[in-house]
Amino acid sequence: MANISKREFDVLDLSGQKYLEWKVDALAHLKANGLEETIEANNMSSSQDKAKAIIFLRHHLHESLKSEYLLVDEPKELWDNLQERYGHQQKVLLPKAQYDWINLRFQDFKSISDYNS
Repeated sequence: MANISKREFDVLDLSGQKYLEWKVDALAHLKANGLEETIEANNMSSSQDKAKAIIFLRHHLHESLKSEYLLVDEPKELWDNLQERYGHQQKVLLPKAQYDWINLRFQDFKSISDYNS
């Protein structure tokens, strides 16, 4: 069956390779629609807002992830489950990116620090 409704950004694939991008995009869209409270602790969101948020989040998940989290009906719980599953990437990718930046070389300069001085 063809997917009728358009996605605002890429789905989160099973590998979670672009989880950080997905998380930023999802949060921005939830905020734009006034639904960011649905993924916060101790929220008092209406059941209608929670339903909108869970539909939106599931719409941007890979089919296998949708199946795995099929019985999760709270947006906060889904958000936390995905964070627990893929959140380690920030701890892995950030130090590598910082190392790469520090050791980046520009043409005849040994490092960025030498280039800037």
